[in-house]
Amino acid sequence: MLLIEINMLIATILKGIIIGLSISVPLGPIGMLCIQRTLNHGRKYGFITGLGATTSDLLYSVITIFFLSFVIGFIDEYRFILQLIGSLIVIGFGFWIFRSNPVTQPLPHEKSDHSLFSDYITSFGLTLSNPLILFVLIALFARFDFVVPGTTIWILIVGLLSVLIGASIWWNLLTFSVNHFRNKFNFRGLKLINRITGIVIMLIGGAGTFISLLK
Repeated sequence: MLLIEINMLIATILKGIIIGLSISVPLGPIGMLCIQRTLNHGRKYGFITGLGATTSDLLYSVITIFFLSFVIGFIDEYRFILQLIGSLIVIGFGFWIFRSNPVTQPLPHEKSDHSLFSDYITSFGLTLSNPLILFVLIALFARFDFVVPGTTIWILIVGLLSVLIGASIWWNLLTFSVNHFRNKFNFRGLKLINRITGIVIMLIGGAGTFISLLK
């Protein structure tokens, strides 16, 4: 019995890490924001941005596991409104990044007074604004049999922490790679990164809005 539980625990940890990587690796608005903040402010600001998004994903994971039927019904009923609002928030955030002035931000070799807490909260809120991530999590949970009969609460908790570990591995790799080239950027380079990041995020939000209106 103990051996079965240990095997289930190990399998859940591995599945959680894979799920954490799967929801973090696609370079969406958070990935672009992570890159932009790493270049503008430093590696820890990029990492905390990714961590904010992962915290939101963990919250949705808990909801998926324990409140699935209620949440699915609510999202199905208000899918259009939720998708539209989420897309508009992404567009607005992208526009804010596009308009941000590198003059008010430290250059790569300067010390940053930027707030880690604000980066965490904005990333958390941006990810939380898209509850449709629940469907992605449901698909991943089903694909990897993340919750199987006999799974105890403590194994589920370890599994959720493993999702965090998997996501953290990706954000560490991404910020390390981007930070390696950080000192090669001057004011003009930072401004270009802000513009590109803002445009990409707005395009992602615009595509979401267009798809919502087509349905």
